[in-house]
Amino acid sequence: MSGNKLYVGNFSYSTTEEQLEELFAPFGQVTQVTIIGSKGFGFVEMSSGTEADAAKEALDGSSFSGRTLRVDEARPQKERPANRNFKRY
Repeated sequence: MSGNKLYVGNFSYSTTEEQLEELFAPFGQVTQVTIIGSKGFGFVEMSSGTEADAAKEALDGSSFSGRTLRVDEARPQKERPANRNFKRY
């Protein structure tokens, strides 16, 4: 894996950024945690790709708060049109 940013999915909607940071901390320095709304997924950024690899290997498929986590390398965000509802007349 080349990046240090991980996609983390299938966690409880009540999970906090602090809980995710605690979960990933044993694998290295967590530099940023972002939960996307109340959707049950987010992103964890580690200080190196090696640490991200270790976290992914250990936590993908593991149980966290009664749910099976999905951990994978984050993909770049797709470009979106600025305003999809804009209509030309």
